[in-house]
Amino acid sequence: MRKLRAADGRSRARPQRRWRYAYLAAGAVTVFGAVTGRDRLQWVAKPLLMPLLAADAVTSGVEFDPAERRILLGSLAAATVGDVLLLHPDDDRRLIAGASSFAVMQTGYSLLWWKRGARPRPEIALPRVVAWAGAAGLLRAKAPSLTIPLTAYGATLGTAATLASDPALAPDAKNIAGLNIPNSDPRSRLGAGALLFTVSDGLIVLRRLFANDDCTRRVTEGVILATYIAAQYLLTGPFRDRNH
Repeated sequence: MRKLRAADGRSRARPQRRWRYAYLAAGAVTVFGAVTGRDRLQWVAKPLLMPLLAADAVTSGVEFDPAERRILLGSLAAATVGDVLLLHPDDDRRLIAGASSFAVMQTGYSLLWWKRGARPRPEIALPRVVAWAGAAGLLRAKAPSLTIPLTAYGATLGTAATLASDPALAPDAKNIAGLNIPNSDPRSRLGAGALLFTVSDGLIVLRRLFANDDCTRRVTEGVILATYIAAQYLLTGPFRDRNH
């Protein structure tokens, strides 16, 4: 009987691991395609990323509120649209449209963290407000046409990041300098995921403004995608992994 139960547990776990491994594989192909300039690899792999995360969450066996499920899937759908739009990161019109899609995603994440008890705290919000204002000033000086849409997106990013780092989400985690330190509880990794997302988006701005040669743009795009892929993995963790 014990063997049967173990076998049953393994059979249930396999679909979840398949989706997770597929996500990691698609992420690796996406980053490789960006760094090496093989655009077709990105075009195939990148749009699969968020659907694979969604499948991982749906099949994980972790129970969460149906409203949260709808918000999560809607957020990942919006991120998929953004991923497709940003397959051409040097096109400003697509960059603005992609930022709009990701603003929907960040708003969804904010709703999820709010529903789970997160609230904005001044000591956590302050450094994010400073970073947001700095990015807005840089955009205004270097790319005025992008200032309003990307600054508006930055507000949604900062809100979600502030809520993701609220100690109330992971009461057993240490919070240092406004960041929950990751432990075995997937909720403790939300702040790190939000931080990686902020780094990824900050690099998008720096790439757009300062990357002048093809090699620099490719390498920077690879780092942008790697941090983005890791961020999304961490941010969806509570919907895939059981709390310990």
